Amino acid sequence: MATVAHMLDGIWFDGPKVSQEEYNYYVHLEKQKKSSTSSPAPTSVDASAKLAKYENENTELRKLVDSLIHRMSALEARLGKLESKGTESKDAPVAQTQQKPAAAEQESDDDSDVDLFGSDESETEEEKKEKEERLAAYKAKKAKKPTVIAKSNIILDVKPWDDTTDMIELEKSVRSIATDGLIWGPSKLVEVAYGIKKLQIACVVEDDKVGTDFLEEQITDFDDYVQSIDVVAFNKV
Repeated sequence: MATVAHMLDGIWFDGPKVSQEEYNYYVHLEKQKKSSTSSPAPTSVDASAKLAKYENENTELRKLVDSLIHRMSALEARLGKLESKGTESKDAPVAQTQQKPAAAEQESDDDSDVDLFGSDESETEEEKKEKEERLAAYKAKKAKKPTVIAKSNIILDVKPWDDTTDMIELEKSVRSIATDGLIWGPSKLVEVAYGIKKLQIACVVEDDKVGTDFLEEQITDFDDYVQSIDVVAFNKV
């Protein structure tokens, strides 16, 4: 009994201390509850910030895409206008070309069919006579205009048979060829080999009258002196 009474006395005297500890424990729990309710979890704050950032970036990207679409539409419209202008400019010369033959046919008419000085039914006989005289003078002047003649300068190599060929007689034979539209020019003897020389001679010909085939045929007819000929140069004068 004494032992039990002693234990009960100990519990009684430690009662205020136990109560204080219990009170402190509940106060601590209450503070933890308040702190967890008032401040959100750090993970929630980070997620909200990232979501807002992604939304801003998405908005900027949409603006950029809209701007690019607008520019592309403007470029396509501009290219369409340029292509339409290019088609019009290509078609225009064709129309002009189709009209040119008719104009050319009119211009190709004989001068006698064109009244260069005009005509008037009310003209006097003296005025008509004066115009006819002026027209005749114009035609005569036009007929006297010199015609351009195409000419060429030709240099020939005339080769003998051997070193015993008389080159003086060979040149005389070549220069004896005479025809309308042929004028012989300067000449010289050119060393070939082993004492053999060839005659190099120039001439001026009218293209419509004399050709290289004619010269070759005429020169090779002197077969006592001439072995062959070559055209060294052919230039338009």
